[in-house]
Amino acid sequence: MLIKLYSDAATRMTDQKSGAGILIIKNQTQIQIHQPLPDHIDNHQAEFLAAIAGFKALIDYCDGSETIMFFTDSRILSDSLGKEFSTAYPKLLIELIHLQNNYPLVINQWVPEKENQGAHKLAWQAIH
Repeated sequence: MLIKLYSDAATRMTDQKSGAGILIIKNQTQIQIHQPLPDHIDNHQAEFLAAIAGFKALIDYCDGSETIMFFTDSRILSDSLGKEFSTAYPKLLIELIHLQNNYPLVINQWVPEKENQGAHKLAWQAIH
């Protein structure tokens, strides 16, 4: 079975609040999750934390035998996953890779922001 996971983060610059938006599509059903992230982090760190939150959320909806298509509009996150290396966020990358290793196949895919609007809107909801 194929499960699609979209994640995004939003950071409001005026007060440094961040939120994560997670959209899981399984069996043509959408699961929408939004949650606040720690304050005073940069948006790149928030993107990693949103992806981690997404893979943690999958634990409740998957048995671990599924193929996961993971979509992000963060270049730094996508590039770090592709290289399995990050100078700025190595601990977060290791945690994310560890979570991805719970599935037989994870396909990481960068998408333009306009193709990640569901997760994007959820991330902003988490801030408000």
